[in-house]
Amino acid sequence: MVQERRRNRPNILITGTPGTGKTTTSTALAESTQLRHINIGDLVREKKLHDGWDDELECHIINEDLVCDELEDLMEEGGNIVDYHGCDFFPERWFDRIVVLQTENSVLYDRLTRRGYSGAKLSNNIECEIFQVLLEEAKESYPEDTVVALKSNTIEDITTNVATLTDWVRNWQPSS
Repeated sequence: MVQERRRNRPNILITGTPGTGKTTTSTALAESTQLRHINIGDLVREKKLHDGWDDELECHIINEDLVCDELEDLMEEGGNIVDYHGCDFFPERWFDRIVVLQTENSVLYDRLTRRGYSGAKLSNNIECEIFQVLLEEAKESYPEDTVVALKSNTIEDITTNVATLTDWVRNWQPSS
């Protein structure tokens, strides 16, 4: 794994089931660290990096190759917080820290129903959290020492997570 050029600022992936607080955490962390927040869902919609709409899951069918092509230069630069509910298609070399946000099922259920989730979309996301699918995906896709799971049930949890990650960013050193 040769890195073309060393980054001066780290790249962080914040992942987790929808409703775990990825965007809230990413936005606060970007403000705290001056890193660039990239919301993949927004990017896919704005740049049309998808292959249409999935009626059952009520979301775009993301084109992973187009997303990676779009992000390549920014990720090589460093200084990014990527916010997305999946992680296994991003190149391993892009990230210095992978954060998997986790939320108790009852809290998650309430958040998702408030967003209007129902049927298959609601049950699939709750099951995803119960079976810790994203934590397993992260551990299979990235070096274990770069993956951290953080509890994200309350505003206090998010505040603590942002403080912890801000400290990590401040102490980060490029690998030699």
